[in-house]
Amino acid sequence: MSRPEHYHLNLSAGVLSVTVALVLVAAKLWALDQTGSLAIAATLTDSALDLMMSAGGLAAIAYAAKPADDDHAFGHTSAEDLAALSQAAFILVSAGVITVTAVRRLLSDTPAPLTSEGAGIAVILFSVVLTLILVLWQRHVARRTGSRVVAADSLHYLGDLLPNMGALIALLASARLGLAQIDSVVALVAAMLMVLGAVRIGRAAWDALMDRAADPETLRGIARIADEFPGVLGHHDLKTRRAGSRVFVNLHIELDGSQTLDEAHATGAALRRAICAAYPSADVLIHKDPANVTPHPEDTRPR
Repeated sequence: MSRPEHYHLNLSAGVLSVTVALVLVAAKLWALDQTGSLAIAATLTDSALDLMMSAGGLAAIAYAAKPADDDHAFGHTSAEDLAALSQAAFILVSAGVITVTAVRRLLSDTPAPLTSEGAGIAVILFSVVLTLILVLWQRHVARRTGSRVVAADSLHYLGDLLPNMGALIALLASARLGLAQIDSVVALVAAMLMVLGAVRIGRAAWDALMDRAADPETLRGIARIADEFPGVLGHHDLKTRRAGSRVFVNLHIELDGSQTLDEAHATGAALRRAICAAYPSADVLIHKDPANVTPHPEDTRPR
């Protein structure tokens, strides 16, 4: 599949993700107004987060198609991490508001009754069906293109099914059993999950902004490709860092010093293509050294 085809498939997944998030936010706003359910408020907040994340993912897909410029030689992917930190803060504040409101309702002598539970149930069922359709398309696109952005967005939407199901249980309990307080309990559980998600997103974004190395599995995978590649006699000074959805890789390989510059270049270029094929989000820079030559200290000092 060509790069333009990859781009258009990824773009279709990004546009569909934003469209679904917009529809769900509008539907859940209406359902919240009709029912007054905190559980729906929690899943509404989650859908609002989805909208921001989907918009960020769509922007990342668009930026990925643009070459680096003079002011941003390594691209613009760090904007994803800045957006993720903002999203994490938004989630924490929203979870705090939902928690305080839920606790107040639980401690109240006269808990607020839910209304129009049927409308809320219909909206939640609609949300579940629409989310499943989106996830199926995203997974198809991720398999075809290898896009980590689309794959991550798909996993995020799968995680949204839990608060949706919680809201559905709360509404059913209120409609069938008159247990309005179940709504507050479900909202508290959803708020806890939101906090855990915010911490995970914020930590990953902070690590990327602080140039933390890629995960150990990725490092081992890159090292294994270099070790097994024809013509590469060894490697050293493997360094990585993340920026948004990109992984920047610097690698020194050891080659037969008697070969021509063209031959050495061809080996390095082929290795780069092999690493990029295994890790499509990687931006790889390879330095070629003659084998059995001790690296200069300036080449191996930490950066």
